[in-house]
Parts: sequence; C-alpha cells; structure tokens
Amino acid sequence: MFVLVEMVDTVRIPPWQFERKLNDSIAEELNKKLANKVVYNVGLCICLFDITKLEDAYVFPGDGASHTKVHFRYVVFHPFLDEILIGKIKGCSPEGVHVSLGFFDDILIPPESLQQPAKFDEAEQVWVWEYETEEGAHDLYMDIGEEVRFRVVDESFVDTSPTGPSSAEAASSSEELPKKEAPYMLMPDGDT
Repeated sequence: MFVLVEMVDTVRIPPWQFERKLNDSIAEELNKKLANKVVYNVGLCICLFDITKLEDAYVFPGDGASHTKVHFRYVVFHPFLDEILIGKIKGCSPEGVHVSLGFFDDILIPPESLQQPAKFDEAEQVWVWEYETEEGAHDLYMDIGEEVRFRVVDESFVDTSPTGPSSAEAASSSEELPKKEAPYMLMPDGDT
C-alpha cells in the first residue's frame, strides 16, 4: 500500500532560513511542496522518509535564496494491483459505491464489480446485495460508514496540469465550470 520512491529535486531555501540546519530546512520545503499531493504516475505523496544526497548549493544573482539539488526518498500511497484494502463506504450512487480510506477518497466500485445480484435502491440511495441462502433471499444493504473489503484491479492517473484556454473556451461564457477530475483514482473489484 505504501512504497518508498526515490526522487530528485532542486530545493529553494529562502535566506531567513539560513540560521537553521540545512537538512531541517530542506525537509520542511520538500514536505510543503509534496505532502498530500499526487505525483503523476507515482501516487499520493505522504511524507519525507529521508534525504540520501545533497549536492552543492548555489545562490543566483538577484535571488538571495540557496538552490540545492537533493536526492531523497518519499513515502507514497500506491497500492499494488490485486492488493486487498479495507475502506468505509462514503456514499452510493447509480454509478457505484464510493469508498474512503480516511486519507484517500477517490475510490469507486462500479456496479458490475459489486457482488451479484446487486441493485440500486433509489428510495434509500444505497446498493443492495440480494444474498441467497437455504432459508430464502436476504437483502444486505451497503450503508454509509460500513466497512468494505475490495481488491485493487486498476488505477487511473489524470494529468491535471493547468493548460491555457482554447479559442473555443475563450468565446464561451464563464458560467460553465469544468468538472473537476481526480488526479489519481483506484478502480476496485468489490466481489472480494
């Protein structure tokens, strides 16, 4: 579920932080930049694990800050395919069951991946698994807050880098806000 990822970045340390230890200042700047952010094709960054190498620091003309190339390892949430996770149901909709791990909410179990036969109850806004036993059928409701196990079968990274407006978008009204896409999403199989 969590992996260590080796990364390299140039870290800018402002002059008012020169009185602190260099490693402490670099760790703080790296956590400000990466913690709780999704790095494309890497995963959700959690926190700095350690700094493995510091290269020479440079001060550029017109900028009193030091710029240091840093090699470091970062703790990243990136579950393996076929890994089984336990989450809580955050909500249900006709598009599937939305699950949260507490720190990560972009998990959607689509209807075709739920245990079958399953149906969506419009009145209560929940998914219902129609479970068969010798005594007859039982309806098992997937209520909000209930724990659920799921297997990660796919993941999706979306490049959410800002882009300039196209000529068609510039002409249209600004009333329409584009739907915000999650930069990292897990596609699980709820039939676990």
